[in-house]
Amino acid sequence: MDAAEFIYPNDPHVAWSIMIVLYPYITGLVAGAFVVSSLYHVFDQQVLKPVARLALVTALCFCMFATLPLLLHLHHPERAFNIMITPNATSAMAGFGFIYSFYMLLLVIEVWLVFRPDIVERVNTNHGIRRWVYLVLSLGVPRITEQSLKIDRRLIRILAVVGIPAACVLHGYVGFLFGAVKANPWWSTALMPVIFLISAVLSGIAVLLALYVFICWRHQVAPEIECLRTLVRYLWIALITAFSLEALELIHMGYEAGSEWHILRTLLTEKLAVSYVLVQVIVGSLVPLVLLSVAVIAKPSRRMTVWIACIAAVLILVQVFAMRWNVVIGGQLFSKSFRGFVEYRISWFGREGILAAAVVLMLPFIALYGANRVLPISTADDH
Repeated sequence: MDAAEFIYPNDPHVAWSIMIVLYPYITGLVAGAFVVSSLYHVFDQQVLKPVARLALVTALCFCMFATLPLLLHLHHPERAFNIMITPNATSAMAGFGFIYSFYMLLLVIEVWLVFRPDIVERVNTNHGIRRWVYLVLSLGVPRITEQSLKIDRRLIRILAVVGIPAACVLHGYVGFLFGAVKANPWWSTALMPVIFLISAVLSGIAVLLALYVFICWRHQVAPEIECLRTLVRYLWIALITAFSLEALELIHMGYEAGSEWHILRTLLTEKLAVSYVLVQVIVGSLVPLVLLSVAVIAKPSRRMTVWIACIAAVLILVQVFAMRWNVVIGGQLFSKSFRGFVEYRISWFGREGILAAAVVLMLPFIALYGANRVLPISTADDH
């Protein structure tokens, strides 16, 4: 008999599509990039100075578009404002609006404080329209003193300290949302919020490493090797942690062998054989784990380290996206009867198609390019 015959009548299709996959993916990049910035501003990791500003602005650019996948998914995106007009303290979904707003405000203020000396300098060295642009960015205060610089540094540190738990809440919330769905055994695990959080840090470090190497290549300068090796080491640790937690979750499910285990095993080995076994586990986890182990333990030459770092970072970004896909889409493929599967066919066009998703994913990088044209993100020293 066909598997569709075992599907409940009210469970015929996948409700959350690729836009809901992009939503936790982009918020994860935000949280991960901010953690790297905080390692410099809070824990005084001077070796990360070359990427500290880049990490902070990257977090802001991705945060700017974190809600766009949700808005495209909604048939009436204007209803998103209802969470502010008629707030509901008991709604986990509505809670994201408040968490996101707070975190976005924190990022904007911290970025402004970090770049304020450069903005003031450009007010006094530019003329015409450019000068007026920087004057607006300086909030009409085209001067800076040593006293104000000390206050700015103190505020930056405070915001970075507050931002660490805020970043954890921002992305741990997504894992909490999925983990709270008791009717879905693929989602409802205690490790789900932790796995989402660690994989967010993993993807944030990976995208930052890839961006740093790319920017250095564009400017025809060599990456700071100690900074690069430190990022590789953090990436290695994050990958080991994320992979161990994901494996532990799966082993625990298999050991319990509940009534739903047979459907989950079939889901992973058959329905998600390519995206889970091949892409997420083998290509996205085991291969970069070997590459990063070589880079950390053997400490190869500068050129080899750069190549290993880039390849591993790209593979990890693919792995984290595959993980989001397998959780969001995979969790909707089996029927609530635990006896049949739902088919999911993604289209190229439409507001939830592959092309729309690609555009959404490119927008933060376009914003980062624009920000680099206005502010010295990748070339100036951090203050």
